Amino acid sequence: MKKILSVFVALALCFVLAFSLCACGSSSDTQPTETQAETQAQDPLWESAIYTEDVTIGEGETSINVMVEAGEKAVMITVQTDAENLEDALKGVNLIEGEESEYGLYIKKVNGILADYDEDQTYWAIYKDGEYLMTGANETSISDGDSYALVRAK
Repeated sequence: MKKILSVFVALALCFVLAFSLCACGSSSDTQPTETQAETQAQDPLWESAIYTEDVTIGEGETSINVMVEAGEKAVMITVQTDAENLEDALKGVNLIEGEESEYGLYIKKVNGILADYDEDQTYWAIYKDGEYLMTGANETSISDGDSYALVRAK
């Protein structure tokens, strides 16, 4: 009799466990909560970002648009400046960081987001009006209304 009771209790516990696990599963017709949606939308690359929404920064007569793209997220940063080249404009508002080399500034951080070729084969590509630039930021003259994209690429 004890053996039958033990088997019955064991089976009952198995059913309870199975139903508990089913209740914890997600249903296809349930919508994620706002917190879940925010968590899913967050890209780990952007945890260190300075700007996570479109913004205008700086002061000056010249206005350039800089799209910063990394992972699945992008943000438009309008830079007001009196600088004459892209490097000076972006360094002037602390939007880029890097290491000086014989070829100019090797940009490693844009908007606080790291791209390090030595670490993970990523780098910051620079585009002007959708065209890949073959010059460095220090050799790229800027004009009012120019549009650039700094894209974390691999």
